[in-house]
Amino acid sequence: MTEHVVTHATFTLERLYAASPATVFAAWADPEAKARWFAGPDAEHELDFRVGGREVNRGRSDGGAVLTFESWYRDIVQNERIVYTSTLSEGQDLATVSLTTVQFYPEGGSTRLLLTEQGTFLDGREEPRWREQGTGKWLDALAAELLRNIEQQ
Repeated sequence: MTEHVVTHATFTLERLYAASPATVFAAWADPEAKARWFAGPDAEHELDFRVGGREVNRGRSDGGAVLTFESWYRDIVQNERIVYTSTLSEGQDLATVSLTTVQFYPEGGSTRLLLTEQGTFLDGREEPRWREQGTGKWLDALAAELLRNIEQQ
């Protein structure tokens, strides 16, 4: 008999971006911008950014397995908040189910972004610390995307 393990974890990440909340929010909402910082060069990315809309990011693990990160947007408040639920699967195996809230706070001419994720990690297929590290890398890639936009202006 296979042992089934469930791990629950919550983490919060905070970043300060030298851009307005509208600019940072737009980097989440625009399909081309989001693909640049979120998906990676060899991934397939789809984004339907609206309440009820879906986002899919497909890539491969280091071992070659297909990884599918699929999200559904539950709440969007322009320039203020995004709430979505997600699953991560490796092949046909469900690894994680999560709820994520992203909040955008004006701070001078900048934006303080606060991301909180509550996850259910199944059967050791993903570790909470891996998700937190990966999400941190996405937020760092978002910083690079925003800097790229500033330099192009």
